[in-house]
Amino acid sequence: MTEFMRPKVTVEEIDENTARFVMEPLERGYGYTLGNSMRRVLLSSLDGAAVTAIKIEGVQHEFTSAPGVVEDVTDIVLNIKGLVFSALGTGEEATATLSAEGPCTVTGADLEVPAEFQLINPEHVIATLAEDAKLEMSLRIGVGRGY
Repeated sequence: MTEFMRPKVTVEEIDENTARFVMEPLERGYGYTLGNSMRRVLLSSLDGAAVTAIKIEGVQHEFTSAPGVVEDVTDIVLNIKGLVFSALGTGEEATATLSAEGPCTVTGADLEVPAEFQLINPEHVIATLAEDAKLEMSLRIGVGRGY
């Protein structure tokens, strides 16, 4: 029976905030397993800001459509999920508002974002409005882990 290789772990401190962990030798495939596990743990441990609730005037639920808006509400919600926020303040929830009249393409730049947050991608398209269409919505932005 073949024995497993015993990896040796060394820690190289680069500065007070950075270190390099070296684990070698590893059996074939173990690097991917350990790397994916570490990536998942690190990403789920980071604080982030995202939209947690949406209220669109005149819309009862996500399976309807807003008058004069090309996209249906499900597409608008998916587009809003693509907005990237950075928390600048205390980490409390805040409300962003949007009010637009058509014809136009509504982007993240049309949002009135509270001072506690910064919109990273203002060019991101949210919806397309036809002639005489009006879109008013409020978005609750929160801070949490994993998003």
